[in-house]
Amino acid sequence: MKFRGLHRGARPGYHDAPHQEPGTMRIVVASNNPVKLRAVELAFGRCFAGSALELQAVSVASGVSEQPMSDQETRRGARNRAAAARDAMPDADYWVGLEGGLESLGDALYASAWMTVIRADGASGNARTPTLPLPPAIADLIASGMELGDANDAVFGTTNSKQGSGAFGLLTGQRLTRESVYAETLTLALIPLIHELWSGGTGHRRVPPPSSDTDGV
Repeated sequence: MKFRGLHRGARPGYHDAPHQEPGTMRIVVASNNPVKLRAVELAFGRCFAGSALELQAVSVASGVSEQPMSDQETRRGARNRAAAARDAMPDADYWVGLEGGLESLGDALYASAWMTVIRADGASGNARTPTLPLPPAIADLIASGMELGDANDAVFGTTNSKQGSGAFGLLTGQRLTRESVYAETLTLALIPLIHELWSGGTGHRRVPPPSSDTDGV
């Protein structure tokens, strides 16, 4: 895997320049979180082995609450982020939105995340991570108004775990991590965009950027 066009001060491995060299696949990620960026890098590296990739991070609004509290809201956040990234940086091949959220089922609280990938022709793929049961100590802090990342840090005595292994890593003893789960889920989200059994699943092809209309996202 190759990364090109790095500017001074850019994160190693991530493209931070407006120039795109011919033949590279440009991917805009709607997040500055290094865990999410690495997950995108891993997933696209697997699905487009041998391709030169350029990742660029952009901060955009999710259009949902800071802590989504339903599966529907979480999915909408991922879709909104991918569409907003496309609007902000239309000269790309793919745009990726990732959104983590919570959902109460019975008397238990669960965490999961949705991933949306939009291709340059407007086609999109979506997938959700496994659902992670959260312990009562974390659920109580969330009920008091705390976000999941902060609740994790308070219970486990960690710092900024949302840019580390996350709740997945903390609760599985690092058998799974936020990065590994997100990378696997993004690989699944890419299936309708690259597999021949899906209409339009023709793999990577450069076409003009879509309009800002997000109805088909």
